[in-house]
Amino acid sequence: MSTAVIIVIMVAVLAVIVALYVASRRRMAQRREDQRVIASEHRQEAELNRLNADKESAIADEQAAAARRQAAEAEQRTHSAQLAQLRADAHAEHAENLDPDADSDQSDFDERQEVLDGERDGLYTGERPPVNEPEPARRQG
Repeated sequence: MSTAVIIVIMVAVLAVIVALYVASRRRMAQRREDQRVIASEHRQEAELNRLNADKESAIADEQAAAARRQAAEAEQRTHSAQLAQLRADAHAEHAENLDPDADSDQSDFDERQEVLDGERDGLYTGERPPVNEPEPARRQG
C-alpha cells in the first residue's frame, strides 16, 4: 500500500469519527431540549394543579364559614324560641293565677314549674329536658 492510500484511509476514518461525534452531540442536544420541553409541561401542569387546589381550598373555607354562620343563626333562633316559650309559659301561668274561674290544682302548678325550671336550666347549654316519646311500632314480617 502506498502512503497516499494510507493517508486517505486515515482521513476517512477520522472523518467518520468526527461525523459520529457531531451526530452524538446533536442527539444529546436534542434529547436535552426534549427533556426541557417535558419539564416545562410538567411545571405548567403542577402550577395548574396548585391553582385548582387553592381554589378548592378557598371554596371549602367559604363553605365551612357559611356552615358556622348557619349554626350560629340556628343556635340564636333556638335561644329566641326558648325565650319566647318561657315568656308564653309565664304569661299562661300568670293568667291562670289571675283567673278566678281557673282550678287552683297545686299539682298542675308544680308540674309546670318543674318543666319551666328544666327549660331554664337547659337554656344556656342548648340542652332540653328529654321528651318521652313512644317507640315506633315494629313491623313483623
